[in-house]
Amino acid sequence: MTGAIWNLLLGLAWVLLSGDFSGLNLLVGLIFGYITLVLIEPQLDSLKGYPARVPRFIGFIGFFLKELVQANLRVAFDIVTPPWHMKPGVIAMPLSARTEMEITLVANLISLTPGTLSLDVSDDRKVLYIHAMFLDNEEELRRNLKEMEHRALELFR
Repeated sequence: MTGAIWNLLLGLAWVLLSGDFSGLNLLVGLIFGYITLVLIEPQLDSLKGYPARVPRFIGFIGFFLKELVQANLRVAFDIVTPPWHMKPGVIAMPLSARTEMEITLVANLISLTPGTLSLDVSDDRKVLYIHAMFLDNEEELRRNLKEMEHRALELFR
């Protein structure tokens, strides 16, 4: 988290010193700040692992956007076509997430994806109950949700 704060501060310093307050210039400042932090990472213990997290974060954003578009298209297709293809149901998904923040992130990512909704977490915090709009293949759905959970948890490790 320290690396992200330093990267943001370096990006904002770039914007202030250059005098160009555009979004593109902020992006350039963030890239230069990231390069600077990569170069000084071996000297600062608080930056350990930060350079590896940024590419994982960008990859996760791409993965999540792809999942979001696919889910939106599937729901939109079902709404537009007269015979509805949905087979709603509830599944229980074992969680790899352990902390409150990890469980909350996974549950919110699942709820943000159209066609799925996080309902509840078991008392022992090991199972997440999910309502799915399309429960044609339970194992495939569980596998896709586990992949999303795995990629989300990789951001913290």
